[in-house]
Amino acid sequence: MSDATIRHFHDAPTGTLSYVVSDPATGRAAVIDPVMGFSTVSGRTDPSPALKIIDYVRSHALTLEWILETHAHADHLSAAEFLKAELGGSTGIGEGIRQVQAHFRDVFNLGATFAADGSEFDRLFADGDTFSIGEVECRVLGTPGHTSDSITYLIGDAAFVGDTLFMPDIGTARCDFPGGDAALLYDSIQTILSLPDETRLFMCHDYPPEDRSLRFEVSVAEQRERNIHVGGAVSKRDFVARRKARDEELDLPTLILPSIQVNIRAGAFPTPDDNDVSYIRIPVDLL
Repeated sequence: MSDATIRHFHDAPTGTLSYVVSDPATGRAAVIDPVMGFSTVSGRTDPSPALKIIDYVRSHALTLEWILETHAHADHLSAAEFLKAELGGSTGIGEGIRQVQAHFRDVFNLGATFAADGSEFDRLFADGDTFSIGEVECRVLGTPGHTSDSITYLIGDAAFVGDTLFMPDIGTARCDFPGGDAALLYDSIQTILSLPDETRLFMCHDYPPEDRSLRFEVSVAEQRERNIHVGGAVSKRDFVARRKARDEELDLPTLILPSIQVNIRAGAFPTPDDNDVSYIRIPVDLL
């Protein structure tokens, strides 16, 4: 098995970390959690975060095999479709996307034409599934709790955990989205923290306080010892109580409405109307 090369990309407006994971032996690569910029004021997209990834892939003569989502994000739009059109590759996400799609089909009144069967994605991953990036072996861990479709990609000694964990001084994901469950999140985190101490955990977000710079990688050992929500010997009962109390204080993400509508479609915008313009729906007094 080859060791993977990992390159991170940070989108400051959304605090999102995306990754290109490549096999130096074959030049095959995967992109994890790519971002498409979007203005809620003008409704215009900004492909610059994705273009940085495209430039990297092309300048390193990589072949894109996979475009992987750790879940259907609510805080940024996925650039999966844009990347696929430019570079090829197959899209993948956790099989729990079906439940996410079914819920938001009703929220946005998408009707029977939206199948909510995950068919927008090329592959739906279940816990324990395996795949490869060139000669690099990859395994999927089901890590629901933040959302029902949350998964972790274990690639060599690296794990890409999505929103399940943040840096130790920030804590863990919220659980108040549809399909979220604090008790499930606790169990999923224990699965991650049972990996070898030296396993490198790569975050999907970092929101650093003023006294430290951006971080995107942390060891299992450091998370197990120092995470402010689950570090040490925090019990499941205490975690659930703290997580629920914290979630009650949180506002909805700024980009939740456009993000969900695009991300449940694997990065595609809604089908254009007869004027060739795509429209994002805003349900009034519903969320």
